[in-house]
Amino acid sequence: MTETSSELVTEKEIEELKIRVLKAKEFAYCPYSKFHVGCTILTKNGKYFNGCNVENASYPAGICAERTAITKAISEGEKDFKIIAVITDSIKCSSPCGICRQVIREFAGSNIHNGKSLQLPIIMFNNDASEKIIKTIDELLPNSFGPEDLFN
Repeated sequence: MTETSSELVTEKEIEELKIRVLKAKEFAYCPYSKFHVGCTILTKNGKYFNGCNVENASYPAGICAERTAITKAISEGEKDFKIIAVITDSIKCSSPCGICRQVIREFAGSNIHNGKSLQLPIIMFNNDASEKIIKTIDELLPNSFGPEDLFN
């Protein structure tokens, strides 16, 4: 098992995330970049939400896989995430882009411990999910700005 904050993510959950994130990547709509991205979120309630990147001829109108999955989860009333998995076409494990990191950070609030670290884990798989790196959002976006900064 991999320990993440005060919770445990089991190898079985990681395997399920791998299967789901590979499937999510298949649905990517990327006729311009040809770069497929998939994302799967596991909530603390045990629900999974998949997302893929969806491009648009008006490039800024596209949306990343991570933001697609987060939007789906939030629209279904889920915002307490246990772990997020991301996969791309890259042969190396790729992390979420800067915008996605900030959006993930917005909803990592239930993973703040002692008011400081954001312990929401993110699994980054390589293109065929044969390799993975696990980092927290705090490691990917250190000294981040979030909702609690607006109310202090």
